[in-house]
Amino acid sequence: MSKIAEFSAENFVAFKDISLKFKPGINIFIGSNGTGKTHLLKTLYAACSITDGADRERGFGQKLIGVFNPYEGRPGRLSYRGSGSVTSRVVIKMARKKISAEFSNHTKVASSINVTGEARWKDDEIPCAYIPVKEMLAHAPGFLSTMSRRELSFEEIYGDIISRAYLPQLKGPTGDKRKKILEALQEAIDGRVTTKGEVFFLKNGQGNLEFTLLSEGMRKLALIWILTQNGVLTKGSILFWDEPEANLNPSRMGEVVEVILELQRLGVQIFVSTHNYVLLKEFELRSNKNDSLSYTALFRNKRGIIERESVDRYKDLSVDKILETYNSIYDREIESSIKGLNFG
Repeated sequence: MSKIAEFSAENFVAFKDISLKFKPGINIFIGSNGTGKTHLLKTLYAACSITDGADRERGFGQKLIGVFNPYEGRPGRLSYRGSGSVTSRVVIKMARKKISAEFSNHTKVASSINVTGEARWKDDEIPCAYIPVKEMLAHAPGFLSTMSRRELSFEEIYGDIISRAYLPQLKGPTGDKRKKILEALQEAIDGRVTTKGEVFFLKNGQGNLEFTLLSEGMRKLALIWILTQNGVLTKGSILFWDEPEANLNPSRMGEVVEVILELQRLGVQIFVSTHNYVLLKEFELRSNKNDSLSYTALFRNKRGIIERESVDRYKDLSVDKILETYNSIYDREIESSIKGLNFG
């Protein structure tokens, strides 16, 4: 099975110089805003997407421009912002192959990006999906046709996830593990997802409820049901999920984490970015010794350059802005309570 093993970048988007290794299971990224979590997920997704479906005819350089959508489509806008001329390079590795892209901050068109290793990289199809922070299925009707005919200021990730959601059900037996995930999701969303034309509905005891009438958190769970049911998420595929906690009540986060863990047990490699302490604790409490998890904190050093710390257990992170914030609130609450005491 194809699994992403390593990522390195020089002078690329938020990264001056960084190198990361990944687990074949769940890779969780935390960090303050602007530390490159979404940049990382988008880059990895671009590399996988060019092996999958409609993007197979496209190059890595072209897909990078599509997912980042820089001003006027100029690759040079993706270079690390510093003084003078810089050469930008990004490398993604799997077990026995790698793909790289190189350009300068003066590069103006995608065709001028120097890509190596692409032919061999595309030897194997890598089914993948990128779930953005903004839920898109409620906005699906007419979106793809408009995007194909008009210049819209949308990253391609939005159209891509709608396209994957429209794929029909996968042929063949469901298998026990996929069936377990689907049943758990059906219970969580209290129904099944159906479509009429380009409109998504949740079918349950109340009838067919269009997605515009559902909470955004419920739509995200429904999207995972769709991608599992139609085989986008199956053994050997890769899921990129940017802030799964967005617009989701904390009481539902355990369900989301349980589904992510089960997908990993099915054989899906998963990349998650999050700002949420509850989500992180749910991973810590619900995972078992056989699960493959990695926690990476991205942070800026005193010179403003992004560095990383990677551990197998969340509690072993020494740099954790999320936990620091929660501890700060707790300390302030204790201090406020003490000040409010009346000692006569």
